[in-house]
Amino acid sequence: MSERKPFTDHVTKTQRGGDNAKPAWITAGVLAVLLVAALLLWATALGKVRSLEALAAKLAATQASLTSTLSENQQDHDQIAALQTQVADLVKEKELAGQMAKGLEEEMRADLESKDVTISKLQGKLTVNILDRVMFNSGEAILQPAGAAVMHKIAVLLAQHPQLKIHVIGHTDNVPIRSRFTSNWELSTARALAAVHYLTEKENVDPRRVGAVGYGEYRPLADNATAEGRAKNRRIAITILPDELAVADAVPPVKPAGVEDSAPKPNAVPEVPATLVK
Repeated sequence: MSERKPFTDHVTKTQRGGDNAKPAWITAGVLAVLLVAALLLWATALGKVRSLEALAAKLAATQASLTSTLSENQQDHDQIAALQTQVADLVKEKELAGQMAKGLEEEMRADLESKDVTISKLQGKLTVNILDRVMFNSGEAILQPAGAAVMHKIAVLLAQHPQLKIHVIGHTDNVPIRSRFTSNWELSTARALAAVHYLTEKENVDPRRVGAVGYGEYRPLADNATAEGRAKNRRIAITILPDELAVADAVPPVKPAGVEDSAPKPNAVPEVPATLVK
């Protein structure tokens, strides 16, 4: 029979119970550490997922931008190709126009040039100068048969070049007029108009291609002090030029019905027809 020790038994039991409690605390601590580690790993993984999602979004945006840039580059390439084609076409047109102009000049020199009819070319303008003695009687503006013959040749040649404009310009010497005309301005303008009427009415030249103007005595070719100089100054000049150089033929834009200029209008000035003297 064992001996009981009432004063020490409770101390021994307490010590044994403490030994059994240690593993529970240790387990709880390990679990807590594992939980914290798991939370850290989850937070880290979540951060990486979000970073990957942001990276994927940036990649998608970059791909979209790259696609748009490639599309714009293709459009630019197409535009450049179209412009290059247009430039090539314009170069061909210019070369063809130059060849046609050269051909026209050569034909006119062959068919028209004489001591009374001279041909010159300056700044893209081909000019046929016809002395007045071929075209008109002294002080008159009625086209004579010899002048009509010259105008007929010019009309035949110009019929092959419908894109060209025709300006008919009348000139005189500085001798005061002694006829039914008030001044040399009126005479030069009337002679230019006589040539224009012949071209449009007898030779069926499109009136939209033709203009007339008279400069009187104020644009001489030679010195009016001599008879020879005055003879050179009395002339009809027919200037032939491409449409882009025919500034006088420019038509102002048509205004919509009922629309007026907003700018204040100056005192009314009568409009001067294009065929009147400058």
